Amino acid sequence: MLKLIDNRLNADLLYTLQKMGHGDVLIIADANFPSHSMSKTTDSGRVLAMENLTAPQAIDAILTLLPLDTFVDDFAGRMQVDGQPDFLPPVHQEVAEIVKRHDGLDRDMIAIERQSFYELTKRSYAIVQTSETRLFGCFMLRKGVIFPDG
Repeated sequence: MLKLIDNRLNADLLYTLQKMGHGDVLIIADANFPSHSMSKTTDSGRVLAMENLTAPQAIDAILTLLPLDTFVDDFAGRMQVDGQPDFLPPVHQEVAEIVKRHDGLDRDMIAIERQSFYELTKRSYAIVQTSETRLFGCFMLRKGVIFPDG
């Protein structure tokens, strides 16, 4: 354990978040997502586990350290429910609130069609596997920068 570091963040995840650069994409996956097969093409090449946490819990912990990209509209995204791009199931609503609280800006996550989400995942920096069991509980976070003034 370390001071000021959320205890839900393990050493492997901390290392990965530190190594990511501006614009790199982190995928937060639910329990049904094919994380292990897709991780082979990511920059990290492996799955990072955040076991016994829901997607909102994992994202809340990650965003205590990860700045979101302020230069793009796709700073964060959600896997849209098939055929319902505007529908926000409870897991999406929960994550949207968490993202807005940490981001400090009034902007909405983008909806990413499921097959497009899979393609984005293959090009991502890393995949974080959660124990989220709610369907479509998959999200994307794009790392931003920390400005000189903090």
